Amino acid sequence: MTSTVATFAAVFAALYAAHQVGDHWVQSHQQACSKGAPGRAGRAACIGHVITLTGTKMLALAALMTVTHLRLDPVALTVALTVDAVSHYWADRRVTLARLADAVGKGDFYRLGAPRPGTGDAPHLGTGAYALDQSWHVAWLFVAALIIAGGA
Repeated sequence: MTSTVATFAAVFAALYAAHQVGDHWVQSHQQACSKGAPGRAGRAACIGHVITLTGTKMLALAALMTVTHLRLDPVALTVALTVDAVSHYWADRRVTLARLADAVGKGDFYRLGAPRPGTGDAPHLGTGAYALDQSWHVAWLFVAALIIAGGA
């Protein structure tokens, strides 16, 4: 049990760090501005972002495994990273998360701090939308870490 708890803690830390880097440093400006757009271009930008983000998480987990000699089940890794990637894509299409926020009574918070239309600013940064987006992602990192630790 202690080793499972330690594995969970180490994996969650690696996923969280990789998420911060992948979601903010690795993501391109084009992806950040376009991933919520309707149609094929928006979906392609979001898929591109999720691919680079998942790759960043894979690198972090590989580094964790290399340095600590931690062994993780490849099936659990695959399932966890797939669950995380799908949840990330879902939220980053934006309209989905906005609808969920409205449905649970958080719509006003979601729109808090949104810039005026036509300014060219990204309304999801430093706003209620950004806070809800990031908390959604961290919750799924927790789930992914549980899946990986359970399979280790």
